[in-house]
Amino acid sequence: MTTAAAQKAQAADVAGQIIHAMRAMNVSPIPRNYQLFYEAYIGANPALTRELSLLGNRPLQEELDELAATFIGTGQASMMEKAHGRLVEELDALLSLLRREQTSLESYNRLLDETATTINAKNNFSADLLRNAISLLSKATGDTIAQGEKTVEGVVQRSQEVDQVRKELDEYKRIANTDSLTRLSNRRAFDEKLATLYDDSMQLPVTALVLADIDHFKKFNDAYGHPVGDKILASVAAVLRSSVRKDVFVARTGGEEFALIIEGNTTEEVMAICERLRKALETRPFRNSRTGMDYGPITISIGVAMASQADDAGDLYVKSDTALYCAKNTGRNRSMLFEDGMRKDYGGKSWLIYKK
Repeated sequence: MTTAAAQKAQAADVAGQIIHAMRAMNVSPIPRNYQLFYEAYIGANPALTRELSLLGNRPLQEELDELAATFIGTGQASMMEKAHGRLVEELDALLSLLRREQTSLESYNRLLDETATTINAKNNFSADLLRNAISLLSKATGDTIAQGEKTVEGVVQRSQEVDQVRKELDEYKRIANTDSLTRLSNRRAFDEKLATLYDDSMQLPVTALVLADIDHFKKFNDAYGHPVGDKILASVAAVLRSSVRKDVFVARTGGEEFALIIEGNTTEEVMAICERLRKALETRPFRNSRTGMDYGPITISIGVAMASQADDAGDLYVKSDTALYCAKNTGRNRSMLFEDGMRKDYGGKSWLIYKK
């Protein structure tokens, strides 16, 4: 099986598991339900996964919609649809305005041609004819200029309105691609970004996928509760974001999993960045400012693969995740670069393009 075929099969397997879960719960296979189950399946929001499982085998559609509104914000889709509709309306109005201007200019050109023909006729020499022609042309020219000025004003106004709607759409997309807890990019945005890495083959040797996982995170949740776990996630995200350049893509891709896409750096530079991240977290105190409770050191394990080591986005994700698995399996709190010969029992976990 070719790499592309394997990737398609892998994506189909994930989709099949989601559909199977929906059928097991007797959930209608409509797009918004698939999106809800996908978010729960990838584990980016453990609370959503828990709440969905508590609905039992026959949840009502109203219950599913309420979960979606709470955890993934179905209102955003509605707002995007409305903004898109407004954009279409504004563009239609702008086109209508330009068509009217074109019609006006065509009428003016016809008048110029007809008047020129009349004046050039050998049997038309009367002063009245010339006066009438000049008056007609003056009025038509004035009307055309006024219409042109009005059109320019209308185009400027419509263009501003179109730009405003475009900004709203950009903002809605930003919100839809942002993890609400950590304010990093979410799994949806990560999938979209990862899918573009192989568009420029020249950049592959200096492009890296870094996967990071908080060590023993379940123990923190079990010992201190999910609110503390959420604060730890937000703190780790803040350290990751503040410790790299602004152009480095940083995302939360699962419950306690993060990803960085680093472009423009050699393998040695990428590994140095990863070590800097790991040490920054290892030495950062994690305490409750109100109670003084010390949660102990928070460490992460890191797996790295350079894009030039993989055939495509799916293969790159597998190799980075394999390196992460080896980092955790050999003691945790370390960074490991993928090497040929590394192996992992790869069951169930997958990269999957969210939506194209």
